[in-house]
Amino acid sequence: MSFLPIVPAGGIAGWAMLGRVRPRLQAASDRSPAIQRDTEYFSAKIGSVTSARELVSDRRLLSVALGAFGLEGDISNKAFIEKVLSDGTMSNKALANRLSDSRYFDLSKAFGFGDFSTPNTVKSDFADKIVSAYRERRFEAALGRQTPNLRIASSFERELTSVLSRQNTADGSWFSVMGTPPVRRVFEQALGLPQSLGRLDLDTQLRTFRAKTERVFGNGEVAQFSDPDKRERLIRLFLARSGTAPVAGGQSSAPRSAAVALLAAGGAPTGLLGTLQ
Repeated sequence: MSFLPIVPAGGIAGWAMLGRVRPRLQAASDRSPAIQRDTEYFSAKIGSVTSARELVSDRRLLSVALGAFGLEGDISNKAFIEKVLSDGTMSNKALANRLSDSRYFDLSKAFGFGDFSTPNTVKSDFADKIVSAYRERRFEAALGRQTPNLRIASSFERELTSVLSRQNTADGSWFSVMGTPPVRRVFEQALGLPQSLGRLDLDTQLRTFRAKTERVFGNGEVAQFSDPDKRERLIRLFLARSGTAPVAGGQSSAPRSAAVALLAAGGAPTGLLGTLQ
């Protein structure tokens, strides 16, 4: 069985409710049997893994490693992940530095197989860090099964912080935003841009993102979102433009205008539920 957090509203109202009780829901998710089995196995075994090849050869370990960075979809792409890990991050030619999605850079840097003669896996606190990230991502994935936009909003701050932490030019930061799916989705929806924008050439995409951001925020650069208030405004725009959001049972929440009115009136329900499926 897996834990499913139930949010009785979507959009901005759901975001406000989630902020109040997420620690309790996260703790319940962490106690689910499947997550406990996965994390106990990882903690017991990862200290003896000293190469990228050893990691990708153990599917259970690799599942937790990738899941901790939101890359679980690559579980079968072993050769690709081994290359990302073994190249490290210090060389400009390293694969992780040539991929626009910053999650691969974070994965490679965290494990350190290609950067150091002794990888980070042998450090005493390494397993705890990866397990913590894995639990957080698993909770968000469960949340996303019934409220996809809340999952994206929940992960946005972490993903954007990763983008901002890279030593990029202003253009480079935008390319990282454009190449990191959950971050790109927030920007597209918050700015009212169509997903079909991704079919255009990169320079046109860059100009469009920058111009629309300047129009909405008075500044066209990604760096401004290091300000928590601007990040929150962006997330709320994203959620407000989500339209209706699915909730448990396949139904839809109230339209966004009603959700905003409920939140503004202080009438949003305070309880979130969780269930085992």
